[in-house]
Amino acid sequence: MNKLLLEGLSDAIGFVGGALAGYWTGRLLGWDLFAEGYGNASIGAIVLVGLGGGLGLQLARRWRRTRENRGA
Repeated sequence: MNKLLLEGLSDAIGFVGGALAGYWTGRLLGWDLFAEGYGNASIGAIVLVGLGGGLGLQLARRWRRTRENRGA
């Protein structure tokens, strides 16, 4: 597979997967990302989605690095 295509797809999948994990974690905590206004619960949900997306992206990059080190 083309290296740039693999990089783009894995970054996108990692980011979206992490953001969704953050979203659902917020929902489990009772925090509504799409609540009207910017209350504490809404801000907390936004932070969880951002952190989840960032962590997912970092996990995807770590996966690619270990894959390259193995010579795959």
